[in-house]
Amino acid sequence: MMKKIILQLFLFATLAAYGNTTVDDVFRSMPQRFLPGFSELNREMLLSTENAVIAYPIGEIEKLQHTTDFLKIRTSAIGTMQIRLLPASRRNRMIIGMIRTVCSNACDSHIRFYSTNWEKLDTAALLPDISASIFFDSLQKEAGNYKYALSLSGISPISAQFNGNNTDMTLTFNYRQHLPADMVTELIPFLQTDTVVLQWRNGSFR
Repeated sequence: MMKKIILQLFLFATLAAYGNTTVDDVFRSMPQRFLPGFSELNREMLLSTENAVIAYPIGEIEKLQHTTDFLKIRTSAIGTMQIRLLPASRRNRMIIGMIRTVCSNACDSHIRFYSTNWEKLDTAALLPDISASIFFDSLQKEAGNYKYALSLSGISPISAQFNGNNTDMTLTFNYRQHLPADMVTELIPFLQTDTVVLQWRNGSFR
């Protein structure tokens, strides 16, 4: 009987720990490979200081947005990192969503997912395939120049942004900043939208 009670208490504590996980917790425990040389003290200063800009051996980190479950930081003159806590399909479990974006001529993002222990999760199971085609009007795919326009878009980067107030993710097709004007003219008639909003439902983006 005593063993059963102890086990139940352990399980309750474990679930409570998952349920109370904040973005501060996961940022503190984030492996060094994501921000090489950014120390534990640096992390604490960034989390605790309003409008923080923290200098460290290889640059500066600037805090851009910070809530209980979302953190966005500038990692370089052209790079940002976003960390979002997302509810998993299992009760009281959380998933870490991370978006790393680099902006040169246009912004391009890489999206990854992790457990709260920073074990890498299968992106394909949590996110639909992201390509330029999701911005196109599929009703026009039989049109003569559709495939040509789509081929032009293949080199255009797509950036992603977590919504700071909810679990939505906005994808932006950055063709205007990347393609020559004549190619943009060829592309526009077949586009349905420049942005797509994905919603987090039952443990994945849809």
